[in-house]
Amino acid sequence: MSFQTGLSGLNSAARDLDVVGNNVANANVTGFKGSRTQFSDVMASSLSGGGSSPIGIGTKVSSVVQDFTQGTISITNNPLDVAISGNGFFRMEQNGAVSYSRNGEFQTDNAGYIVNASNHNLTGYLADASGVILPSQPVPLRISTSDVEPTSTSRFEAVFNLDSRKAAITLPFNANDPATYTNTTAGTVYDSLGNPHVIELFFVRTATPGQWNLHGTVDNSATPNLTGLPATLNFSSAGLLTTAMPITGVTMPVSGGAASPLTVDFDFSGASQYGSDFGVTAMSQNGFTSGKLAGFNIADDGIIRGRYTNGQTRNLGQVVLSTFVNAQGLNPLGAGQFAETPRSGLPVTGTPGSGTLGTLQAAALEEGNVDLTEALVDLITAQRNYQANAQTIKTNDAVMQTLVNLR
Repeated sequence: MSFQTGLSGLNSAARDLDVVGNNVANANVTGFKGSRTQFSDVMASSLSGGGSSPIGIGTKVSSVVQDFTQGTISITNNPLDVAISGNGFFRMEQNGAVSYSRNGEFQTDNAGYIVNASNHNLTGYLADASGVILPSQPVPLRISTSDVEPTSTSRFEAVFNLDSRKAAITLPFNANDPATYTNTTAGTVYDSLGNPHVIELFFVRTATPGQWNLHGTVDNSATPNLTGLPATLNFSSAGLLTTAMPITGVTMPVSGGAASPLTVDFDFSGASQYGSDFGVTAMSQNGFTSGKLAGFNIADDGIIRGRYTNGQTRNLGQVVLSTFVNAQGLNPLGAGQFAETPRSGLPVTGTPGSGTLGTLQAAALEEGNVDLTEALVDLITAQRNYQANAQTIKTNDAVMQTLVNLR
């Protein structure tokens, strides 16, 4: 029986060496989770039960469990490298089969889908054409390279100061004659096709204190062609604008096949008339031309935001994470993938940062959680255990040889 005890020790120590060796071999694998061997003793039993001081008959490997503690996060230059900080697994899918992983080394395939090195698709929530995330059953995420459609301008805002020291102008307004207006400024608006149009605004000081006339042209027209202008801007004795804003329903002709006329509301809230030089301090409008995808980034909540050549950003989708009541019960599939089992429980899937799920860090990777120093010490310990059990068998062999040599 002593031989069996030693043999069980050898087998268990050999399994332990395999586990530690596997940890060492995968120490540099992204997202790798190390394992450790759990042992239990084996006891003999009799019809009348164990004695007062039962002697065991060896050991066995009861289980090999994985350590899902957080690995060190290192920075990379790839925007598709993603690290999980906290609980959760990436939800992957291939041909309908779902798996889970902590390895965030992703890339795009020839169809624009986000995949890992094993061609498993990263899943999440899609966004509609306007960039609104649509929570539903997670599906493979895809980086769309379609152009962002243009949006026509409907509101034009400007903040400026008109110099109260300027003299009144009584000449009829003429856009080509600087003597007929006090100041001018220009801005760009966009039609329904994304074509830019230059609006030029002209300010004329009148003889009435605190009053200015506003004229406008579009696309360098020789004559005013903004329907709804001229308009009157009135300022109080303190230099504050008193005319109600916005000036609504100003229309202008556009060409090139776009919807015409273009209707724009003008808002000059914050404009002033002080005794200082004319100046424009802010100008904005809400239209933009079409744009091509210039790049993208993944936020800590998993939202993938595309950046476009027209200066706009738009949500392309959202990465989801899954967690389990008993992550130790997951079935390792290799290549950093795990499968759900009855022991793991059902996955709880949601957006990063919600519930107990961790957050994401883009352009970063989670390194394996194997401490090489500790692993090498474990390797030495496992080796010594193997040698000790081999010595047990050797000792029993010597005892047996003594018995055989009795005369």
